[in-house]
Amino acid sequence: MIGLIILAVVAVAFVLSFFVRRHGEADRPDSGWTPTDELFKDPGTDRTMRVWVDDAGDRHYVPERQA
Repeated sequence: MIGLIILAVVAVAFVLSFFVRRHGEADRPDSGWTPTDELFKDPGTDRTMRVWVDDAGDRHYVPERQA
């Protein structure tokens, strides 16, 4: 019985992980953010991401728009 509960909790956490935004990730940049030259391919989503920095120096990751 305990094993089924643990399995259910792990399964729910796994499914929810697909819908939760990653730390620092945003759909679009805020008006106060400045783009950097740093681009990387997110291995989890295979998207090209650009690093943006806000006035406090915090980094944010925004998907690069495809031309």
